[in-house]
Amino acid sequence: MSDTVSAEVTLFSATHPDIVKRTSVSSVLISAILCVAGAGAFVTSLKLDDSSSTMSMVCMTGGTILFLWAIFRFFWRSKEWVYVPTGSVAKEGTCFFDVCDLHALTEALEKKGFETKNDVKVKTNGNVRMDYMISQDKKFVAAQLFRFIPYTYEPASSVFYFTGNDASAFVHCLETSEF
Repeated sequence: MSDTVSAEVTLFSATHPDIVKRTSVSSVLISAILCVAGAGAFVTSLKLDDSSSTMSMVCMTGGTILFLWAIFRFFWRSKEWVYVPTGSVAKEGTCFFDVCDLHALTEALEKKGFETKNDVKVKTNGNVRMDYMISQDKKFVAAQLFRFIPYTYEPASSVFYFTGNDASAFVHCLETSEF
C-alpha cells in the first residue's frame, strides 16, 4: 500500500466552500500607518541641517526599515482565512509525529475517532507532519498528513475537514498532544 497521494492537492490549495481568503482590514491599516511613519522618518532625515549626523542616519535607517516592513505586511500578511458560517478567522499550524504512528493517525482522522486514544503523541519533530487550520471559535478544522521522503515532506493523506463536535474533539486532542 502506498502512503503518498497526489502532491497537487494540499491543505492550502484545496478549496472548501466554507473557507475563504479575505483581506484583513486591521492588517492593511497597520501597514498604512507603518508606511506613513517610515516615510515621515525618511523625510525628516532629509530635512535635518547636518545630513551626516547620527540622528539623520538613525531617522533614514529607521524610516527605511519601517517602510520595508509595511510593504512586507501589506503583500504577505494582509490576507487571512475566514470560516464563513461563523465569520471566525482560521489560524494555521503544524505538529509532528513518529513515522510508526502514521497509520493510526490516518485511521483516527478518517474515522473521526478522537475520543478513543491511540497513544499517538505529538512530538517536537518527526518524519510525519500534520498541517492544520483551526477557526478561532473551534467550529472548523482542516488537516492533512505529510510524510518525510528525503529532503521534502510529501502528502500522505488527502485533506480532512471537521466541523462542529468533530472539530472540537480534534482541537481537544491537539491541546492535550494526544490523538
